[in-house]
Amino acid sequence: MRIAQIAPLAEPVPPDRYGGTERVVAHIVDELVRRGHEVTLFASGDSTASGELVASSRSALRLDPNVKDTLAPHIRELGLAFERADSFDIMHSHVDYLAFPAASLVSTPTVHTLHGRLDLPHLRPVFQQFHGLPFVSISDAQRAPLEGLGINWAATVYHGLPIDEYPYSADGGDGLLYLARMSPEKRPDLAIAVAKRAGMRLTVAAKIDETEREYFERDIRPLLDHPLIEFIGEVDQSRKLELLRGARALLFPIDWPEPFGLVMIEAMACGTPVVARPCGAVPEIVTDGRTGLIADSLDDLTAAVKRVDTLDRQACRREVEERFSATRMVTDYERIYRRLMDVARAA
Repeated sequence: MRIAQIAPLAEPVPPDRYGGTERVVAHIVDELVRRGHEVTLFASGDSTASGELVASSRSALRLDPNVKDTLAPHIRELGLAFERADSFDIMHSHVDYLAFPAASLVSTPTVHTLHGRLDLPHLRPVFQQFHGLPFVSISDAQRAPLEGLGINWAATVYHGLPIDEYPYSADGGDGLLYLARMSPEKRPDLAIAVAKRAGMRLTVAAKIDETEREYFERDIRPLLDHPLIEFIGEVDQSRKLELLRGARALLFPIDWPEPFGLVMIEAMACGTPVVARPCGAVPEIVTDGRTGLIADSLDDLTAAVKRVDTLDRQACRREVEERFSATRMVTDYERIYRRLMDVARAA
């Protein structure tokens, strides 16, 4: 198949540091190329994933101090992609609603994987307008806010990882890990409170966007002055894997409808169980009592981290091998591509 993959431009594909969507796109592209497909990747110019790269920006946008407008490069990217629509058998967009108008005007089938939250009020009219486009959800829970709109769901496809790139550790360590954005809905404050109450060391490896710096300085920095808490900021992929395989558990005490939560399966792939609140996709990803523990209150989360050693780290790894591999993910997408191509040919 001749396949176009359209990625966000915030991070390179794959990202050097934070960037779940771009990392998933890289896994999809690399596996598709490995299977012999002809893949064209529309992404930032510093991307290194397989396939032909078509860049609409010199480098990724988030950390480029010269970038003042992030929308314009995405509009250019969509122009570059859809002006070539006739040269592809299928187009796969990962930039959410930005691609909807263009996709509705070309004959080449385009599938849209929705990577973000869908409960925001301004999104509902957009999906009412474009409800007939084929959409992929990354969890069943992600779909809930759009019930009643007649959305054309092609499938739910869980994210997957190239398992061999995630080193397994049978032992882990004695400390907890918080690895996420530094934002209120991710609840770093609750992770810190759990670690302090449990008397366990916590490493906080978190990205701080400028939009969240005030929250960090006001609400989180005062909590870091404690011997059990180590704040190390944003880390690269190598350091992230080192932290994940060396943790006793990943703390994921979110307070929002998480569409998936890639870091949960990254932790599990390394053998590290997840202690999380039952929000969004968490109950779909974490098997309570097997690959992690799901709890809600501070007291229950504290009790959970104290008994996390009763879980089998090998079971965490097996769960990822069985449910969350890149090979399974791409097989799911290939099935969707072929179905949409068959529909287009029959039209």
